[in-house]
Amino acid sequence: MRALDPENPRREPGAPHGASKRGACRMNRRRFLQLSAAFACAPHLATASTWRGRALGGEVSLTLHGPKDAVAPVLDALPDWLDAFEQEFSLYRPDSALTRLNAIGFHAGTARFHTLMDHVQKAYDLTGGLFDPTVQPLWNALAQGQDPVIPRTLIGWDKVTHTPQAIQLAQHQKLTLNGIAQGYATDLLRGQLMSRGFDKALINIGEFSALGGPFRLGISDPTQGLVGQRSLDNRAIATSSPEALRLGRTGHILSPDGRPALWSTVAIEADTATLADALSTAGVFMSLDELATLKSRANLHRITVVDAVGNLRTL
Repeated sequence: MRALDPENPRREPGAPHGASKRGACRMNRRRFLQLSAAFACAPHLATASTWRGRALGGEVSLTLHGPKDAVAPVLDALPDWLDAFEQEFSLYRPDSALTRLNAIGFHAGTARFHTLMDHVQKAYDLTGGLFDPTVQPLWNALAQGQDPVIPRTLIGWDKVTHTPQAIQLAQHQKLTLNGIAQGYATDLLRGQLMSRGFDKALINIGEFSALGGPFRLGISDPTQGLVGQRSLDNRAIATSSPEALRLGRTGHILSPDGRPALWSTVAIEADTATLADALSTAGVFMSLDELATLKSRANLHRITVVDAVGNLRTL
């Protein structure tokens, strides 16, 4: 993921002419995502400042337009903000709230942890249960080459008890929030920028969200490469690609009922990155008819799918 020079999309802003920066795509445990962003209007580049780093298992960036004295404090504070978010929702930190929940099966939860659980429930309902974060034991078993039979019996978001007071997992259940937490972080940051009066920004925390715009984005498939371009303006987009990483004989995005992925890549554009993130995860298992129904039910802007041989369809 990188910002591109509008006059030469193969060159990053600030790179010398002739410098090759075809950066390798970052593969994380849920998806291969390469949404290469380019600003649609070159004159705005002079007022933009960009921070880049890593969080939640992948590369992140924030490009923010505005006066330097207003932008600088926001970018300076971003690493600590991301660190605090990881402290709640990272699957990789041994001391995160999510890791503790998985270890003991109980978490009282913070306000934003409970809000994310509400978003999980909404995605679960919209997808008929295809978005289900309780697949984590199965993911672990497949990643370690273990028998998946028993882990499959642990799957079921309907077995999780979520009240305003606490989250309680069924025995031996574990959650992964990698299919929704990145989108949630993106939306929270977007909200903070709006509350501070910013009106033009491109946020990338695994999913992209545009405040203002337009921003040009390139959608890539792990096998086919660049398959299309999109213009993002005051909305979000998320992409899921099962074959970006393999767990033995299967892709790394797992369905709760064992059905295989139907698409090589699914990109969903929505008002929120949280919804786009979760629904693109489940969308890889849905037929075109099911995706059309999902688009209507969830009020999505656009769904783009790429099949195994590179055919692209847009709803």
